[in-house]
Amino acid sequence: MVSEKMYDKLAELLVKKGVNVQKDQPVIINASVRDADFVEKVVRYAYEAGAKYVSVEWGDSKISKMGFQYQSIETLKEVPQWFYDKRKYQQDGGACYISVESGKPGEMADVDGEKMRANRMAVYSKIADLMSYTMNNEGQWTIAGIPSLEWAKVVFPDLPDEEAFEKLGDAIFAVTRVSEDNDPIADWNEHDRVLIEHAKKLNEYDFEKLHFTSGLGTDLYVGLVKNHIWAGGGCTTPKGVYFDPNMPTEEIFCMPLKTGTNGIVHASKPLSYNGKVIKDFWFRFEDGKVVDYGAGEEKEALAALLDFDEGSRYLGEVALVPYDSPISKSGILFFNTLYDENAACHLALGRPYPENIKGGEEMSKEELAACGANDSMQHEDFMFGTEDMDIDGIKADGTVVPVFRKGNFVF
Repeated sequence: MVSEKMYDKLAELLVKKGVNVQKDQPVIINASVRDADFVEKVVRYAYEAGAKYVSVEWGDSKISKMGFQYQSIETLKEVPQWFYDKRKYQQDGGACYISVESGKPGEMADVDGEKMRANRMAVYSKIADLMSYTMNNEGQWTIAGIPSLEWAKVVFPDLPDEEAFEKLGDAIFAVTRVSEDNDPIADWNEHDRVLIEHAKKLNEYDFEKLHFTSGLGTDLYVGLVKNHIWAGGGCTTPKGVYFDPNMPTEEIFCMPLKTGTNGIVHASKPLSYNGKVIKDFWFRFEDGKVVDYGAGEEKEALAALLDFDEGSRYLGEVALVPYDSPISKSGILFFNTLYDENAACHLALGRPYPENIKGGEEMSKEELAACGANDSMQHEDFMFGTEDMDIDGIKADGTVVPVFRKGNFVF
């Protein structure tokens, strides 16, 4: 059972390890009003760490849902200038961002998908030049979750409310490496060290492409950009500040060559996209592009993802996650990408992370494209790793090196 002391530890972890707040640095927190008590703890730790100021940007999913239900699509396309100016002001001041998730998966399932797509496209278009702040790790950012009854009832629909809430809380804190009697920061430092070591080994191999196969039917080749960099654990800003963007994280990730993916991939877990849960889906790639797809549920939502913009049918990330990771071993499907992507190898459609290519964080969009990077306004992860997944790394000279056997690293 999660104690108040553990919530306190998590709040401190997000501030000191997640974003690693620096003296006189602004802190922006995005959270639901349901999580006010926890956010208060985060705010206190941020100020104690020396934050210049802390601003909380509150949300409420039910109110947001009503906005989509009652507003016209024309209104939803309107993004005021103050929305852009506020974010630019924060970034110009060197702010770091903490996001707290606790929402109900699938809450927007009955909302008009075209309205949600139009609003998302309008927002992304308005702040397109500001998105590099987090994508390029120019400033620190982190995201973590805390349990809510709404979320728990989706994950454990057959349990009584209190039991479901407690079980989800236990799972979230366990995989985030927070317990009653541990030092979470020390545990995270060791965990980062292990991830960094795996990334180092992959970089030494300098594979040209990876070949994935699984019993679900996945048979996929993913080419990698030249001068790629496998990354894992935390990130470092240009000012040398180390931080952990995702809590939890179990992945080592890299940048695919935009035109280098061929074959078929079957998702191993559902995907929550625009408030809808897409199940039993697959993609077929040719020369990097999704040319065919299917889904057992919410195929229209999958189509909206693929047609979001020109780069949405190409990959922006390939990530390796051992099947024996703590989240996978929990056996829990969280219906939340932050958690589920760290239970299995995954791919992301859309925008890549510039840190995954040498010198990428200093490159322009055009320079990245010339190196074979994709470009998109979105970045959507989906899981395809399985217990029986095999991965081979293929070098430029054709040498094949086993990377995964039966879902786990062989080195």
